[in-house]
Amino acid sequence: MKIALFGATGMIGGRILREALNRGHQVTAIVRDPAKLTEQHAHLTVITGDILNSDSIAGTVKGANAVVSAYGPSGAADRTIVDAARSLITGLTKAGVKRLLTVGGAGSLEVAPGLQVIDTPDFPEAYKSNAGAQRDALGVYKSEANALDWTYLSPAGMIAPGERTNTFRLGGDQLVVDASGQSRISAEDYAVAVIDELESPKHVQQRFTLGY
Repeated sequence: MKIALFGATGMIGGRILREALNRGHQVTAIVRDPAKLTEQHAHLTVITGDILNSDSIAGTVKGANAVVSAYGPSGAADRTIVDAARSLITGLTKAGVKRLLTVGGAGSLEVAPGLQVIDTPDFPEAYKSNAGAQRDALGVYKSEANALDWTYLSPAGMIAPGERTNTFRLGGDQLVVDASGQSRISAEDYAVAVIDELESPKHVQQRFTLGY
């Protein structure tokens, strides 16, 4: 499969890149600064592009079988997550690429019927801007991406570098927790779920999540 990947220099994107390459896929990493991506592989191409520019997206993803966005800004740039969603929808439509998988946030997952993680009393104030932008981006995909085969993958409540176990549980709109009530996933296993979904789509025009 030919995969176009945005965000390959990030914690999650880098692991998606390695998982895809290890499974034999051809990956085009689209980055603002190619010097920041030191990964080398016979099936890897690195090009310059801008996820906030739909014309740039159209030119860089043309010919891909699928596009993965691991774009994840923070701080003052949080709201660009919504801009990126709209740019991706427009750019992929221009390029004639239908399959899109985007790395989402956990804040819009439910911990009880009608109660999302972001709206719980203990949700950290420092993360609310990013979580809110991720929730709004999901709304954009649901309302504006009807012509695309999009998938939005929310991680568990905590995602960090760790072990590739290939053993986890999938969920829909509800936070997945373990026996002790914790919601965790390694970035490595998150990457496994991304490539699994691309290889065998089960959540087209849906959001799903995962956890141990």
